[in-house]
Amino acid sequence: MTDIWAANAPPLVTARRDRYDADVVIIGSGAGGATTAWALAGSGARVLVLERGGFLPREPENWSPQAVFGEQLYHNAEPWRTPRGKRFVSAAHYYVGGTTKVYGASLPRLRESDFGAVEHYEGTSPAWPFGYAELEPFYAEAERLYRVHGHQHGAERPGDPTAPPRSGPFPHPPVEHEPYVADLERRLRRQGLHPFPLELGIDLAPGRSCLRCGTCDGFPCRVGAKSDAETRALRPALRRGNVRLLTHTRVTRLDTDRAGRAVTTVHALREGRPVTVTAGRVVLSAGAINSAALMLRSANEQYPDGLANGSGLVGRNLMLHNSSVVVAVDPRRRNPVTFQKTLAVNDYYHSGPSGRYPLGNLQLMGKVRPEMLPGACPHGLRAGLTAHSLDWWVMSEDLPDPDNRVTLAPDGQIVLRREPTNRRAHRELLRAARRMLHRAGYPLVLAHRMGIDATGHQCGTTVAGLDEARSVLDPLCRSHQLRNLYVVDGGFFPSSAAVNPTLTIAAQALRAARLGGLLD
Repeated sequence: MTDIWAANAPPLVTARRDRYDADVVIIGSGAGGATTAWALAGSGARVLVLERGGFLPREPENWSPQAVFGEQLYHNAEPWRTPRGKRFVSAAHYYVGGTTKVYGASLPRLRESDFGAVEHYEGTSPAWPFGYAELEPFYAEAERLYRVHGHQHGAERPGDPTAPPRSGPFPHPPVEHEPYVADLERRLRRQGLHPFPLELGIDLAPGRSCLRCGTCDGFPCRVGAKSDAETRALRPALRRGNVRLLTHTRVTRLDTDRAGRAVTTVHALREGRPVTVTAGRVVLSAGAINSAALMLRSANEQYPDGLANGSGLVGRNLMLHNSSVVVAVDPRRRNPVTFQKTLAVNDYYHSGPSGRYPLGNLQLMGKVRPEMLPGACPHGLRAGLTAHSLDWWVMSEDLPDPDNRVTLAPDGQIVLRREPTNRRAHRELLRAARRMLHRAGYPLVLAHRMGIDATGHQCGTTVAGLDEARSVLDPLCRSHQLRNLYVVDGGFFPSSAAVNPTLTIAAQALRAARLGGLLD
């Protein structure tokens, strides 16, 4: 049987074995895991990535709203539950590249203030164990890796008023607005607002592959133009010679040595067959919810409450953002846009119109299609509505609460308890959005509040900090208690802020790989 580390061995491991060995094993191939693999590529370390799913196929259905939303063709996650036993389908997607295969490619940095303690109507968002300046070089590297398009603030065209300091310009210019959105930008500026081009990871460079199609946000990209973790990070890493990938491999448990000081064995099922993996260092990047669940499943004599859970915080402080979809309708005007998701508004990020507390972020979504609206509504009405609608994602910070948490049912199934926090801020942000849109010429503004199944922005379940009694990880994502275990996904976030988390996960993955001792 061919050694998977032989010079001529393929990076996608096909050899069927009961045991594999590596220097670094990475569990999960989403933004955290794939970016970590990219950072370790070419290092000489034998890096093995374990992904519970396979490759998401490129096929005509990628661009079909009926297949993607109506039939939920690519939803392959198991049902999760609430504490009352209600089952729901989460936003998790188990593929190479993780949930980034269907994300909207919005890749903003957190604001500089997000790294400090921030007062809100209903509590205080805690400070991070490091500041924005420490992450900034890695933000810049992550933007280059994920080909982020954005706008450098300038007097001739003012940008985001909350934009943090930068060491250099964006790697690529902003994605241009279509005429309908450009007109919207002018209408918003006349209100004294500061709309700006949304930071997006898509391939619009010379020789570009992006078609600016209408099926980007929420859809897989059939042409590989979206900056997902597979396309931008993992595939290049696999070409470097020291990174290997095992697909269809679901990790079930992590074992430690008798002293409980190091992870010794990773247990998994590969296409239903038990396998074990040993490695000097283990990087857990399964997503904040699944990573916490795996640590809870791995309880042992040394860690009866869950692996590396001396603080009691594994699974706690789950944050998902307070999010709503807002559909603004002008019956007098059709919306002819194809690629709508190019504009955002942060004027209410640090304070609202009636107070000093933060409200959050507004950003355009990909164009809503009739198949995305509730099925009880007649198709003709849905089609007429979406033909005239402008569609927004409205997002406020979700504050950490230890009672919002991941637990396990007796059968091992994931249970999520989540009572939204900071709801007053979100209600005020929705009022501000309605007022803004009415003034922009939209007489009908409808809002739909997202529920517990909107788990795309999950964070906080393995929080990083300086005090091991109050955190699970150190500031470089290494476990306080198991010095060869790292958790590199949204779980490390002490707070959720009010922008999309993917770029911050990628930047922290680069920082942890470079500075956290993964190559020692």
